[in-house]
Amino acid sequence: MPWREGGLGPPSLQTKVALATAAEIPDGDEDFPALIAALAAEGVAAEPAVWDGQVDWSRFGLVVLRSTWDYAERRDAFLSWARSLRRVLNPVPVLEWNTDKQRYLIDLAAAGVPVVPTEFVAPGEPFGLPDEPFVVKPAISAGGRSSARFEAGDTAAARLVARIHGEGRVAMVQPYLGDVTETDLVYIDGTYSHALARRVPLPAASGQDVFYLAEELGPAEPSVRDRAVAEQALACAPEELLYGRVDLVDGAVLELEIAEPSLYLGFGQGAAAAFAAAIATRL
Repeated sequence: MPWREGGLGPPSLQTKVALATAAEIPDGDEDFPALIAALAAEGVAAEPAVWDGQVDWSRFGLVVLRSTWDYAERRDAFLSWARSLRRVLNPVPVLEWNTDKQRYLIDLAAAGVPVVPTEFVAPGEPFGLPDEPFVVKPAISAGGRSSARFEAGDTAAARLVARIHGEGRVAMVQPYLGDVTETDLVYIDGTYSHALARRVPLPAASGQDVFYLAEELGPAEPSVRDRAVAEQALACAPEELLYGRVDLVDGAVLELEIAEPSLYLGFGQGAAAAFAAAIATRL
């Protein structure tokens, strides 16, 4: 898929790519070494760059979002930064849509995509305690921060909702599906790449003050139905995608990750090379 925004730019910029990350992990996540090496094999120089750091972004022909996981608490600043870039992937309309779970989950459901049942509670709206185990998280969130599970009728959930509202964010409430393992499907340049089984135990009673929750990973083989649901969800994106990950639980979308997801390239044979090639075609 060709790049659809702007021109090619000066030749001197065509082989310089920034892999955007967060200050907490300035060298990026576990995918960075393999991706940087694969890009070098394509003749593309790439380096980690902290999105809100002292960086001369004009040095880069393209910024690829990777581990910018601290955006959630200051989404407006993050989107303003993304809009200021000459070229960024995934593109800004995708980031605006996908960094708000309320916006995209409602759109997916309206398009007939199976999604985990979700109630949204905006600041000022009353919060009713579910009569079954449930999960509370912010609609704008990353890394599992400010997310927790509760037993039916647990009034402690109201304190977490109040905290989320105090930060000016919408709270979302979903049924607690137990200690389940997600099937996460990774797509590169519109093509299925690989999948993994992912388990992220949620803390009880209150959100943990951590950058991201610990996770357990393993290989997975998605069903035909899983792939159909994932591709139906990805098709709802407002623009073409360089990368994407769809997290499913029992065939329903838990999260559509097309802003800054880990792609777990080590779980897909040739995935780093395929991702690098897809980036190179956009230069």
